Amino acid sequence: MTSEERSIITPLPAATVTLVRDTARGLEVLLLQRNLSSGFMPGVHVFPGGALDAADRSEELYSLCDGLDDAAASRTLGVERGGLAYWIASVREAFEEAGILLAGDGRGGLVDTAGAESGGRFRSHRNALNAGRQEFAAMMQGEGLRLAAGRLTYFSHWITPVGAPRRYDTRFFLAAAPERQEASHDGGETIAHAWLRPAAALDARAKGEIKLRFPTIRTLESFAGFASVGSLAAGLRGQGSISPLLPRLTRDGRSLLPGEPGYEETGGEGSWKI
Repeated sequence: MTSEERSIITPLPAATVTLVRDTARGLEVLLLQRNLSSGFMPGVHVFPGGALDAADRSEELYSLCDGLDDAAASRTLGVERGGLAYWIASVREAFEEAGILLAGDGRGGLVDTAGAESGGRFRSHRNALNAGRQEFAAMMQGEGLRLAAGRLTYFSHWITPVGAPRRYDTRFFLAAAPERQEASHDGGETIAHAWLRPAAALDARAKGEIKLRFPTIRTLESFAGFASVGSLAAGLRGQGSISPLLPRLTRDGRSLLPGEPGYEETGGEGSWKI
């Protein structure tokens, strides 16, 4: 594929959710390590997320969302319609990749997926979803659950640089991990998981202990100054309008954002340096 051909790849709509929790050590973020044999970002630590599925845009799933409808979601994202699909994709990906289900149990709280009775059932649901044997909407309806869309906070918008072999137009969301649930990697696409303080994750990356992509680094940097989930969520909700971030790459592999010195002078070929 030539440079010109790569440059016209259209970014796929995608969603990422950063799951956070309060601990005695401070605010922690969940990171998943991708499979070392993966053809895309092997071994890299990432937030749960992925491309939108066609079913994420279904009226069936729209009708199962609490706290947000498509009109409000689309206004938040600055799109004409279909914005709610990004919230749905975030909830689905969090469950498929991390085992965290942001869904209401009908009693005002979030579902317990780690209990003695429910744990095995939801593990089976997750395995079936990842194997393509079950639809997300069917699982939700069968369990009598509703997506807790109103518990997700939209905070960032990243677009993969022009010239990358895979490009995504990704909306980033924040969500507090439910107390009665336990995170776990899926053992296929992801091979490990860790709860880390943002500063500790950045330090581990600086020491070469983990690999992070540019948007993950910038997100962790922006989280590092907050002491709790509540203060972080409040800070993100108060940041105002959100502009898309389309990095460009210099010849020596550095990633630059709009407004940074040298951004306008570089063509942005390639992908993010890890």
